[in-house]
Amino acid sequence: MARILLVAPTCNGDDVGEAWVASRWAQHLGERHDVTLLTYHKRNATPARQQLSGMTIMEWREPPLLGRAERLNSLMKPGYIPFYFRARHWIRSAIAAGQQFDLVHQPVPVAMRYPSPAANLGIPLVIGPVGGGLSSPEGFAGDEGTTPWFIKLRQLDRYRLRWDPLLRRTYQRADCVLGIADYVREHLSEIPLRRFEIMSETALDEVPPPIDRTGRSGPVKLLFVGRLIRTKGARDIVRAMALVRELPVELDIVGDGPERQACQALAASLGLGDRVRLQGWRSRDEVAEFYRRADIFVFPSYREPGGNVALEAMGHSLPLIVVDRGGPGTATTDQCAIKLAATTPEALAQDVSTAIRRLVEDPAQRRRMGAAAHAHVMRTGLWSAKLDRMDEIYADLIGLARRNRAA
Repeated sequence: MARILLVAPTCNGDDVGEAWVASRWAQHLGERHDVTLLTYHKRNATPARQQLSGMTIMEWREPPLLGRAERLNSLMKPGYIPFYFRARHWIRSAIAAGQQFDLVHQPVPVAMRYPSPAANLGIPLVIGPVGGGLSSPEGFAGDEGTTPWFIKLRQLDRYRLRWDPLLRRTYQRADCVLGIADYVREHLSEIPLRRFEIMSETALDEVPPPIDRTGRSGPVKLLFVGRLIRTKGARDIVRAMALVRELPVELDIVGDGPERQACQALAASLGLGDRVRLQGWRSRDEVAEFYRRADIFVFPSYREPGGNVALEAMGHSLPLIVVDRGGPGTATTDQCAIKLAATTPEALAQDVSTAIRRLVEDPAQRRRMGAAAHAHVMRTGLWSAKLDRMDEIYADLIGLARRNRAA
């Protein structure tokens, strides 16, 4: 059992996104190690100390006024600045008081724009899994509409990785950087890293038993699950459905967002009728039922940093159609997924339709790929497998630090 200092500026199991991811890391690491958590909580949110047990928790409250513009707050995280200084002061004081930690792990923020308060303090440091920063393929620029001004600030990330000394030192001095996909290595290519490993930002607690879809009758059911924004590719699946209208297929789109109205209008204009059903937001239990009823999972997101939704689909023994870019391409294999390029909306819709046709016309291949998907996620997508791998990384870094001190 190692003494782990876990740095997670947002950590809330009742929330979504990074706060939820951080909570999962804290819970699972706390089951194996002596964890001290440094975090803060949003106003009106349940503090981490009331959600997590079996660990030491140092928690600050989010400064006033920062949580009012939620989308901007989520993207830019202005609360990280006071957290950084509070956490760094706390770590320095703890070290001065004789408190000892074997290793520091900071799993969030996922974006590569935040220096770590634990960098360069003499404790082995793991950063990540980090990701983000993917740009859209040039061919999609005219199809995405107007981008809010604060989203465009993401373009500064690469310049900061090149010129911000505080941020560069975080990655240069980290003993291990975890990236959610191989593109992260490319983004950090100008910074000499001590060690780089690929690992998804989250995992599954459990995987359902394998699902045998042999003998199913009726239309082949396609499924998309995700937030309905342009980059997720739901619109491209609707376009693809018009290219396979002679096949017995139906599409369920589960999720909500600003793209929903555009998808509805497109389906109507293409005369797809009730073959395309936009189901809106659904609970986790309802989403699981959609996975069980589906035959093929289609997720042509062309700017997807992570791969959690692909893990869920594989856990339900589904063959996948994904874009080979970012998280889904990394999380899957050629045995369980048809991986597509993304150059233009027209080409992507055509490629999605070709992949759909291939799987609809070959039930045996669907079953083989579904079985391969389930086996793959059992090996790589469970928290137990992720924590086993983290224990190996921790042991390597702690052992190296001890040998260096002895020398």
